[in-house]
Amino acid sequence: MSIIKNDFEKMSISKIKKAKNTKKLTVITAYDALFAKLFSEIADMILVGDSLNMSFAGKNDTLSATLEQMIYHTNAVCNGAKNAFVITDMPFGTYTNKNQALENATKVYAQTNAAAVKIEGGEDRAPIVEHLTKNSIAVMGHIGLMPQYVRSEGGYKVRGKTQEDIEQLIKDAKAIEKAGAFSIVIEGVMSDAAKRISQEINIPTIGIGAGKDTDGQVLVWSDMLGFFEEFKPKFVKHYLNGAELVKGSVEKYRSEVQNGTFPSKNEEY
Repeated sequence: MSIIKNDFEKMSISKIKKAKNTKKLTVITAYDALFAKLFSEIADMILVGDSLNMSFAGKNDTLSATLEQMIYHTNAVCNGAKNAFVITDMPFGTYTNKNQALENATKVYAQTNAAAVKIEGGEDRAPIVEHLTKNSIAVMGHIGLMPQYVRSEGGYKVRGKTQEDIEQLIKDAKAIEKAGAFSIVIEGVMSDAAKRISQEINIPTIGIGAGKDTDGQVLVWSDMLGFFEEFKPKFVKHYLNGAELVKGSVEKYRSEVQNGTFPSKNEEY
């Protein structure tokens, strides 16, 4: 199968904003140069997500990811995808107040080629988002189910089930938009509620577990390609049976090593 790349266009903040109601945006995570290069001329944006703490480092949640880890992996992604629009997750505990957030986001900008950072939170985080954007840091917001709130919320809970919660989510989105964010991730939100939120704001919304009426979608690469085997979230579609393919290939390699057919004359000097 050939991949058509002639329609690929490097994204910018202005192009992302203009995509609202005109083009569905495709976002995927990446944590290294190899996969970032594979994704770079297909996805509109690449997110270096703190999800790497789970899918890459084997942790139970995202909370112990460090700024140093995020900078390391962002550099790897930027090296592999030099023309991509790369966004870095600000990890838990690195933006508890405006000054700390600016100091840490400035480190990300100074030490990587990331185009933007992502911050979880609604109205409560709007002053921090505003402080960053006023100091030339591009920010993507993140509302709804927020992985960094998993312990304080008592688990991963779908949002937007009540009118009261929907109204709060709309307030959150508007506050983050007003603070200067160029887009907002909406995670784990009832599809009707996510649609309403998307209609209420003028910047693109990127859904994950939020239905089809957001302005784009984001998935963790190891989820969508079937490499993560522990469980499959309801919102994930497997586009490849990655784990099965890799295991089968390694088993074939082992078999050929054991029976002496690898290396053959073709692999010898």
